[in-house]
Amino acid sequence: MRNYFSAALSVALLVLLAVLVPLSALSAWVDLEIDDTDRYVAAVAPLASDDAVRSTVTDLITDEAMKQIDVGPLQATIRDFLHQAVLSFTTTDAFQAAWNAANRTAHEAVTAALDGQSGESVTIDLAPVTEKVKQNLVDNGVPFADQIPVQHTDIRIISADRADQLRQSFRRLRAAGVWPAVGTLVCALLAVVLAWVRGGPGRRGSVLAALTATALVGTGFALGALLLRGALALARNRVLAEVPGSETAGAAAVYDALTASLRTTVWIVLGTGLAVAVCAVAARIWARRVLPDPSGE
Repeated sequence: MRNYFSAALSVALLVLLAVLVPLSALSAWVDLEIDDTDRYVAAVAPLASDDAVRSTVTDLITDEAMKQIDVGPLQATIRDFLHQAVLSFTTTDAFQAAWNAANRTAHEAVTAALDGQSGESVTIDLAPVTEKVKQNLVDNGVPFADQIPVQHTDIRIISADRADQLRQSFRRLRAAGVWPAVGTLVCALLAVVLAWVRGGPGRRGSVLAALTATALVGTGFALGALLLRGALALARNRVLAEVPGSETAGAAAVYDALTASLRTTVWIVLGTGLAVAVCAVAARIWARRVLPDPSGE
C-alpha cells in the first residue's frame, strides 16, 4: 500500500510540474516581453535585416505604389526598377529606424487585441516605413517615387478569428504574471523537503527519498519543457495557416522573433531538468552503497 501511494504521488508530481512549467514560461513571457513595449521592439528589431521580412515589406510597398502608377507598356519595367530601389532601401539605417517605429505602433495593436479592445487582426502597419522609403527615393530622384501612396499597408501577424480565440488565454496569463513560476519552484522544493521528512528510517532513508523526489522534479521539468516546445510548434502552424501566402514568410519571421525567448527557455529548462534527474539518480545509487542501512540489510 505504501508503494502504491508513493507511486501515485510520483505520477501526480510529474503531471503537476509538466503543466506548471509551460504555464510559468508563458505567463512570464507575456508579463516581461509582450506587455513591455521596449522589450517587444527589441525582440523584433533584428528582423529589419531578415531577408524574408525585407522581401515581404518590399513586395507590399511596391504593389501599393504600382496601383497609383500607369506607364502603359513600361509598367513591368518600372515595377522592377521601383522594387529594386525599395529593396535597396531596406538595407539602410533609415529603414531600421522606420521598422522600429512601425513595431512600436504595432505593439499598441497587440496589447489592444490581448485586452479585448479590438476584434481586428494583429498587424504591423508599414506606413512609417513607406513614408521613409518615399522620402528617400524622392531625394534620390527615383522616377515616380512621388506617386507612392503613404497609407496603411499591413503585415498580418494574427488573424482576427485567431486573436479572438487567444484573447482569453492571454488575459489569464497576464493576470498570473510571474506567480506560476514562483509556484513551480515552491512546488519542486516542497516535494524534495517532504520526501526528506517522510523518508524511511534513519538518515539513509531521508537522503534516498529526497534524491528520488529530486529526480522526479528534474524529469517533470524536462517533460514540461517538451510540452511547451510542442505547444509553440502547434501555435505557429495554426497562426501562419491563416496568414495570406504572400505574407507568410514575414509573419513567420515575426512569430519566431517574438517566441525566441520561449524557445531558449525550452532548451535551458530541458537541459537543466535532465541534468538534475541524472545527477539525482547517480547520487541515489552512490548513497545506497555508502550510507549505512538501519535495518542491517
